[in-house]
Amino acid sequence: MSDKPVKLYALSTCIHCRHTKDFLNECGVAYDCVDVDTLQGEERQAMIEEVKRFNPNCTFPTILIGDKVIVGFRKDEIQEALNQ
Repeated sequence: MSDKPVKLYALSTCIHCRHTKDFLNECGVAYDCVDVDTLQGEERQAMIEEVKRFNPNCTFPTILIGDKVIVGFRKDEIQEALNQ
């Protein structure tokens, strides 16, 4: 599996984000996850700005695998990026 860093920007209440987390866990992938909706104040605003750098629409989940950005739970794209 991938040795690239994986970062997931998610919402704690989003079913697509949950599916993404479950899929990454099933694949045994180590990843850093930020549930943006659980943050407060300036920390939350800073994280939203960070997400917008990769995904201007600021939709969730936003997944970074190495330098590849995947928006939404796109299992095939995630798998492909992990295997590259």
